[in-house]
Amino acid sequence: MGARRTHRLGLAAVIASIVTALLGAGLAPAPPAGGAGGRARGVPTAPSGTAVASAAPATADIPRLTDDRGRTLTLRGWNVEDKTHHGSEALSAITERHFADLRANGFNFARLLVFWDDLEPQRGQYSESYLRKIRRILDWAHKHRVHVVIDAHQDVFGPAFGHRGIPKWATRTDGLPFTPHPDDWFSEYFEPAVQRAFTHLYEDADLRRAQERVWRLLADRFGTHPAVLGYDLINEPMGELREGEDLATAARRIEATHLTAMYNRLADAIRTRDRSNWLFVEPTPIVGEGVPTGLGRVRDQRVVYAPHFYNTAMEAGADYDPADGWIETYENAVTAYPREQRVPVVVGEWGPLNSGLPHMRRFHDDALASFARYSSGWAAYVWCYGGGYCALDREGRFRTNKERTATPYAPAVAGTVRTDTHDPASGTYRLTYRSTHRPGTTVLSLPPSTTGWRIELSGRTAWADARNVPPGRARQVRVWAAGGAEVEVRVRYRAP
Repeated sequence: MGARRTHRLGLAAVIASIVTALLGAGLAPAPPAGGAGGRARGVPTAPSGTAVASAAPATADIPRLTDDRGRTLTLRGWNVEDKTHHGSEALSAITERHFADLRANGFNFARLLVFWDDLEPQRGQYSESYLRKIRRILDWAHKHRVHVVIDAHQDVFGPAFGHRGIPKWATRTDGLPFTPHPDDWFSEYFEPAVQRAFTHLYEDADLRRAQERVWRLLADRFGTHPAVLGYDLINEPMGELREGEDLATAARRIEATHLTAMYNRLADAIRTRDRSNWLFVEPTPIVGEGVPTGLGRVRDQRVVYAPHFYNTAMEAGADYDPADGWIETYENAVTAYPREQRVPVVVGEWGPLNSGLPHMRRFHDDALASFARYSSGWAAYVWCYGGGYCALDREGRFRTNKERTATPYAPAVAGTVRTDTHDPASGTYRLTYRSTHRPGTTVLSLPPSTTGWRIELSGRTAWADARNVPPGRARQVRVWAAGGAEVEVRVRYRAP
């Protein structure tokens, strides 16, 4: 996400133009099956008072993330960041406690925000101190068995506009104006100077080379680190609108031309140093409005599509409306690209600003059910201790409804997954799979529970290293089965 200093109100101001453009250009997302349309981030496309029903899109043909043993992976975790400190104090807000607490609550994934402006504050001068701090954080993650994706983060391009990301020396505006919007930060993306800076980043040969060098450096230093799963090549990329061009058309053009070319360049650069880790690629944030991406093919065998999942109304402080169809509309739009390109999906950011509103319990459950239909996992925003978007309060307790994210799941399955569902009402988790012919280890992750957990396995060929987990602590349970066996696992709350 962006700077997170205020609500994302700027995007709401341009949503009407998106919807108008989608309808006018024939680019509207396919209406959910069985429904009368959807609503893109709180903007109705069905008559007032019309209930919008939806069935999930067909997502069986979206591949799953796998590990080096061929097991099906699921990532559950949070973003970890320090946007406040710079220079010698950079990353100082991130401590080992972050990763210890992630693991203690059953999570196995962190999206770590790093900033080019701290890594290369002067052209060609890389900060060894910053690299050492990244390594220290990765060491903590490995100690606590947390996978990490290194995210090249930018908010409103970078420090030239009062944010973080791309260094000032790499910011070119051609003298175009920039007016800050301190209460409406996202609208700063539409300032002429910011948009022109993105164009230069995408098109200027020397800036392209500088960005490639940064990624070669990161891949060279951290590609073999055991905590590193992959690289998110740029956070929430944007671009420049042409005169007379609506936002939806501009987003698809930027994705099809600038972003596709950039991702292929950066993939080539990384592969000179690291042949094995995953490359996470993002569309523009406009995909959150139900706009299918225009992103083209990234020519690499280990690509993950990593969209973000934010609702404009909720970003502005509104409660979730279960009847408005936004989640279904988003799901239909966001699954088109991974089906076409045959790449896994990991949702890189999601989470409401105010999780304590009346319908936010339902929002978390609906969002998690949606992700389970098409993704290999997610990183919520953000694992910190305090207010705002923080998952935890200052004492380390989940804030209201954030605990809904801590559910049983299977981080690794040695087989082909048939069913992977969690019923929040009963607390029951169900996994069915066909085990690989060469037997491997399936792993269940169970978060702390006040009652503990009971594990049930089907058939004689499956066995586990625990059938009961006592209250109060997270636990990983390992399951084995004979090759080619059909396995069913059920995890339930233990009876008192």
